[in-house]
Amino acid sequence: MATKAERLAGKPVQFIEEATVRFCGDSGDGMQLAGTQFTTTSALAGNDVATFPDFPAEIRAPSGTKAGVSGFQIHFSSRDIFTPGDKVDALVAMNAAALASNLADLRGGGIVIANESGFDQKNLEKAGYDTNPLEDGSLDAYRVYPVDMSRLTREAVRDLGLTTKQADRCRNFFAMGLVYWLYDRSLEPTLNHIELQFGRHPEIAQANTRALKAGYHYGETIEAITTQYHVEKANLQAGTYRNIMGNTALALGLIAAAQRSGKRLFLGAYPITPASDILHELSRHKNFGVLTFQAEDEIAALAATIGAAYGGEMAATATSGPGIALMSEALGLAVITELPMLIIDVQRGGPSTGLPTKVEQADLFQAVFGRNGECPIPVLAAKSPSDCFNIAIEAWRIAVNYMTPVLILSDSYIANGSEPWRIPEVDSLPKIAIEHPLPEDQSGPFFPYQRNERLVRPWAIPGTPGLMHRIGSLEKQDIVGSVSYDPANHQFMVETRAKKIAGIVDDIPLQEVDGPEQGKLLVLSWGGVYGECITAVRAARTAGKSVAHCHLRYLNPFPKNLEEILQSYDCILIPELNLGQLRMIIRGTYLCDAVGLNKVQGKPFTIAEIQNKIEELV
Repeated sequence: MATKAERLAGKPVQFIEEATVRFCGDSGDGMQLAGTQFTTTSALAGNDVATFPDFPAEIRAPSGTKAGVSGFQIHFSSRDIFTPGDKVDALVAMNAAALASNLADLRGGGIVIANESGFDQKNLEKAGYDTNPLEDGSLDAYRVYPVDMSRLTREAVRDLGLTTKQADRCRNFFAMGLVYWLYDRSLEPTLNHIELQFGRHPEIAQANTRALKAGYHYGETIEAITTQYHVEKANLQAGTYRNIMGNTALALGLIAAAQRSGKRLFLGAYPITPASDILHELSRHKNFGVLTFQAEDEIAALAATIGAAYGGEMAATATSGPGIALMSEALGLAVITELPMLIIDVQRGGPSTGLPTKVEQADLFQAVFGRNGECPIPVLAAKSPSDCFNIAIEAWRIAVNYMTPVLILSDSYIANGSEPWRIPEVDSLPKIAIEHPLPEDQSGPFFPYQRNERLVRPWAIPGTPGLMHRIGSLEKQDIVGSVSYDPANHQFMVETRAKKIAGIVDDIPLQEVDGPEQGKLLVLSWGGVYGECITAVRAARTAGKSVAHCHLRYLNPFPKNLEEILQSYDCILIPELNLGQLRMIIRGTYLCDAVGLNKVQGKPFTIAEIQNKIEELV
């Protein structure tokens, strides 16, 4: 990286605290790769980073149409940040549809870098433009830089013997190079990626390298772009960091939990957006003894997971809301057999297929209540991509300590988003002690429902001599485990299972509050809205308002001090990407009134939306 003096010798460099960039184009334009590489480069430069990939819902939407637009937004900063940003500072649009779909998110005076060849008459018609926005003055409120990326990329790779189609696939690297120059990013990480990814195809590697450098040098030489921007390093806690996505963090958290409990990890899953990457990631780690099973459907996936738990393994499954719906009967089996396992729900827009690539957090009712009979289950929710690692370990600790399935809620915003993650020291991770009963421990017959002081039954490994026992979906006789239709026994067993889950409240942390311990307004949140909420609340306090923030990771049972917290504020605001599910549970549990801020557009909240609601209430 050039020194400050060296940079100032060229075009003027403006030092800024943060910036937000969005790459957008057709699904085949490589926008996800461009965004991912820019994210990695910014993280290696020492910035705090938050991202928001946005995928089209249709697998093969017609090229050049709004339905086929793919985007990737990166917010990078010299200070701590919690969101991928509200408004975009620079928008890279590879065609007219990408501009039309994303222009509303560009701040006034922001930069538009447009691929001119994507604004021909055919593309304009597909995007719904009557005239070319690059020429008709409709973009006068922005700084617009039309760049013929297709022509310039073809010229850069002209002597490599590529077809026109192959050459055009390098346009995303040209766009990357130009934005790298604009924000003073190093090319080295992406050059290393090119060598690693395309090294077996030298002509492709060379073409992408040339396109990347051509875009960078275009920024250096073009007179229209007069200023370069630089974001200094963030003051992050010392340690070794990597950029991590939520699904990857969940997978690594599962592996860590298995290792710290001395268990082999089994994941039974059926691929479903946006949870599939958990299966993909775990399948790469057979060196840690991980077993992955791609089932024929979600019912088989959970049935296999129950079998693995019965056999004494660390068992987990990962799906989304439609998969949880199919799993509901088997979830009841997991509860009545009282076996430890993890069920991961990466939420998406619904109902049914709904918006498969868009965000929503509308599975809370399904997680807490969505089974037949009295069927209590602990529910935890991750708050950010890196928090997925910790939530996996904590969920497994609860599962084995209370012999129960535990449901983890994530969502597509968390799953596909990324942020810097400080890699923990292995010894700092909690050890999860598991004790299976042994024959020598038995002074008499083995009783599968003989409970300890926490109402937890023993986890006996099948085939252990002297520990023959019977479990299953029919109600069991207390202590002995034989099938029982006795009404009083059923009531007792139902109440016992409920008390066991309720007792988890004594084994989880007290709820913390960010801000004053009492006051006018408490913003209560859960799941992926954490970043927008805490940013909005802290901004409101800076403006002198009496506002605090409370974010829930434990949703069933709630932390034992939550009622006391709720009673300490005049008003409760609950922002959710649903129509008020947590609000209804809070009202029903604590007889506490609350105001909802609800959104179901397949998009996350903006900070401004929450700030405006705070202004209205305070």
